[in-house]
Amino acid sequence: MDTLLQGSRITLRPLQYTDADALVLAAADGELWNLTVTVVPSPTTVDAYLKKALDGRDAGSVLPFAIVLNDTAQVIGSTRLWKIDRLNRKLEIGSSWISARWQKTFVNTQAKYLLLRYAFEELDCVRVQFTTDENNQTSRKAILRLGAQEEGVVRHERIMPDGRKRNSVRFSIIDDEWPQVRQHLESRLAAYRLR
Repeated sequence: MDTLLQGSRITLRPLQYTDADALVLAAADGELWNLTVTVVPSPTTVDAYLKKALDGRDAGSVLPFAIVLNDTAQVIGSTRLWKIDRLNRKLEIGSSWISARWQKTFVNTQAKYLLLRYAFEELDCVRVQFTTDENNQTSRKAILRLGAQEEGVVRHERIMPDGRKRNSVRFSIIDDEWPQVRQHLESRLAAYRLR
C-alpha cells in the first residue's frame, strides 16, 4: 500500500483522499475531464474517482498513484496498477492521465518505466497489459512506443460515463520481452537526459 516509485524527475506516490484539489487542478490544465475516451476527475467527480481508486487499493486489486514532479512536489496526473492477479502474476497499467502541458514530454515514459520495472522486477509479473479506447489514437501510439504488442480489440469492453459502449484495444508486454523493452525505455529516457 505504501509503494513509492521514484525516478530522477518524477515520483509515483500513493494516491490519497487529500489529493482531490491537486488532481482537479492538474486536470484543469487542458480540461481533461471533457475527454470522451478516458475518465479524468473533475470538480464534481473527484470524490467518486478517489473512492473507487482507494477502495480498490483496500481490496488489494489496485495500486493508485499520484504523478508528482520532484522539483516542485506538484501533482501533474495519476496512474495505477490494477486488475492485479497475484496467482497468475499479471496486472494492468491504466487510468493514466497527465496535465496537458506535461503530455509528450519525459513524464509518460518515466512513469511507465517505473511501473513496468516494479511490475516485472518487484512483483515478478509474467504479463503486464494496457487497454485503451479504440478511438484514442494518441494513447494507442504511446503504448506502442513503449514496446508493447497489440493483441486485438475487445468489443463493448466497458460503458463510458456518457453511456457509450466502448470498444477497447488490448496491448501487452510479457516477461520474456521485458529486458528488451527496458533497454528501449532507458534509451528513450537517456535522450531526455534522465536516468
